[in-house]
Amino acid sequence: MLVAVSIASVLLVNKARDDSGWVTHTVEAESQLNALLLEIRRAESAARGFLLTRGSEFLGDHEAAVAKILPYADKVAHLTGDNPAQADNARKLRDAIATRLEQFKRELNLARQNDFAAATALVSEAAAGGTSATIRDLGAAMRSEEERLLATRSLAADRSQVLASSVTIAGSGMVIALAGMSIFLLRRSSRARDEAEARLRDTNLNLEAIVAERTADLREANDEIQRFAYIVSHDLRSPLVNIMGFTSELDELRADIFRRIARLGRVAALAPSMPEDATDNAEPELEGPDKRLSEDFSEALGFIKSSIARMDRLITAILNLTREGRREFSPERINMRELIENIGTTVAHQAAEAEARIRIATLPDIVSDRLALEQIFSNLIDNALKYLKPGVPGEIEIRGRTRLGFAVIDVIDNGRGIEARDHQRIFDLFRRAGIQDKPGQGIGLAHVRALVRRLGGTMSVASEPDRGSTFTVTLPINWNASVRNTGND
Repeated sequence: MLVAVSIASVLLVNKARDDSGWVTHTVEAESQLNALLLEIRRAESAARGFLLTRGSEFLGDHEAAVAKILPYADKVAHLTGDNPAQADNARKLRDAIATRLEQFKRELNLARQNDFAAATALVSEAAAGGTSATIRDLGAAMRSEEERLLATRSLAADRSQVLASSVTIAGSGMVIALAGMSIFLLRRSSRARDEAEARLRDTNLNLEAIVAERTADLREANDEIQRFAYIVSHDLRSPLVNIMGFTSELDELRADIFRRIARLGRVAALAPSMPEDATDNAEPELEGPDKRLSEDFSEALGFIKSSIARMDRLITAILNLTREGRREFSPERINMRELIENIGTTVAHQAAEAEARIRIATLPDIVSDRLALEQIFSNLIDNALKYLKPGVPGEIEIRGRTRLGFAVIDVIDNGRGIEARDHQRIFDLFRRAGIQDKPGQGIGLAHVRALVRRLGGTMSVASEPDRGSTFTVTLPINWNASVRNTGND
């Protein structure tokens, strides 16, 4: 609204100035026209006076008036050129003036020759010819038109000035009203802000207390979970050891059991008994159902031993996770390229067997826990080597960049790849994806993600089957241990 009022005020002021300019123009044109007619009358009066009195002073006045007539006529023609009717009258007036000036010239030449009778006769002839009357009539017509234009233009100028003044006054009133409204709204906004800040301070105080309470609860619950996992792992280990021991004893008794079964079979078949000598310790030759029973028994014991071994590895992994979760991190400045190169050196033999090449690009230095980083990238590089495509030379690249205070490190391989539906599943504890033809417990990536979270970062994967995988680890460049050491993942 203010912009509209300002534009309207400028336009109206300009229009009022233009209208006032036209009024001034009309007044000037009328003034020049009156001056022209006045000089013509002066020239005529001086010429008559000279002819009647033969006084030289009249001749001087006449010549002065004649000298001004043509310049005034030119000014009148220029000032009235914007009006076609006035321009036509100005042209006619100029012709009549030229005729009358020629008459003045002839009259004065006769007077200078002392032929006053002829000069007087010429004056009478000029009067009869109507040149002076023509000049008078044309002047009157032009003056009447200029008066009409003056009235019209004065009215338009007055109207423009009134309108401009009204808009200016309205704009001023609007500015005052808006200023008052702005002051009112600012005061109200200031009061609302002060009240909101007061409420926010109270809320923050309450929130800090709630957060501290919840943090303490979570820490206590987390510690309880850690103790529970540790105790459960130890309690599971004890019966597992018993099962392993009894399974070993059962395996040792297997030969004696089936030797007795074979002997009983021979007795039943009325076969001569075998002597009780060293051959009794040998594995008896079983036939038919007894042989199948022995094979099934051995296979069952093998399954039991395999399951026991797997359970033992899982319990050990759980214990390692609980110990790692209780470890406090110690931040230090780490040369990431040097750290990754050391990891590459430790897996060099494994990479050579897989015909894989590990390339390390530019990596940013960060402040973090060295052991945690070694565990994170050792696991990722080991997985990349483990799941390469058979028969295809492996390409593993580790590269990094910085973004908004974080270091973003990618571990890229050209291996088997991972189905999209398994991208989140692989980070779950004891969960694995794809063909299970490689050793592992499904703990590595879960442990890696837990470590990354404890270091204040995030982890993601982008992968497609047969097109390799990219594991992206985002970590703060300057990590503060006090933020995360208080809680465990």
